Amino acid sequence: MEAFHSEEDGVNMSDSKPNAPVAMPRWRQYWVLTKPRVTQLAVFCAVIGMFLATPGMVPYPVLFGGIVGIWLLAGAAFAVNCLIEQAVDAKMKRTAWRPSATGEVTPFHIIVFSIVLGSLGMIILWNFCNPLTMWLTLATFVGYAVIYTWLLKPATPQNIVIGGLSGAMPPALGWAAVTNTLSAEAWLLVLIIFVWTPPHFWALALYRRDDYAQSGLPMLPATHGERFTLLNMVLYTLILIAATMLPYIYGMSGIIYLVSAIILGLMFLAYVVALFISYSDALAKKTFRFSITYLSLLFAVLLIDHYFI
Repeated sequence: MEAFHSEEDGVNMSDSKPNAPVAMPRWRQYWVLTKPRVTQLAVFCAVIGMFLATPGMVPYPVLFGGIVGIWLLAGAAFAVNCLIEQAVDAKMKRTAWRPSATGEVTPFHIIVFSIVLGSLGMIILWNFCNPLTMWLTLATFVGYAVIYTWLLKPATPQNIVIGGLSGAMPPALGWAAVTNTLSAEAWLLVLIIFVWTPPHFWALALYRRDDYAQSGLPMLPATHGERFTLLNMVLYTLILIAATMLPYIYGMSGIIYLVSAIILGLMFLAYVVALFISYSDALAKKTFRFSITYLSLLFAVLLIDHYFI
């Protein structure tokens, strides 16, 4: 789920704790492997998708089954991600503390942990939501944990763009949980997150570029430089603003959402343009953090518009 990126992998948001103690309780070691902050935002977007899919309330079994099932499968995928990237994580200051990178949790135990979490998630989604949601969620996180992490991320500086689809899927998962279908509205939500992902992640990659250079991963700031990355951030942010107009144009939302989306989009653009004009790591970090706030507020306003306007 690369769109709900933590500080280390961009989505999927900030899950790194550089100053974390070396020794952690065993339960916390496994908890860290699930990248809980990243998972939290993914589940939040899935829940928004659930409520937008119905004019009324989401049935409680579907709501809680969807939350738990998606959380478990996401956690399983992130644990696999930690396993695949343990050598890379060990080279980067912000991730070297992870129990997968330090060897405190062995590959065998990570695999068993992921299988248990993933199996429970699949069972819950099948029984409390529907098979479509289970298969979509499984495909989403296999796409993130294997296709993106294993194949795309080390192969191309466009990894975050190509792999962004898996991280953009949570609203569609929530939509499918309620309706057992995927409509155009669900794909509009996916599109917004898909386009949001590159400027969100590249802000992180800029102020963490030394870490990425040391890791050997071909991230855009390392392969094409700061100015090229910043230009791409400006262009993607403009596309993002246009994409956020689509729910209103399609008739999915009202004027309150439209005005809010324009204001939030201009605020995001102001951060990115300021970075382009006068770059600093401190401003890049603020831009990264605002991008998370931006997405959360945008979806929250969409939900408010859906029910109360």
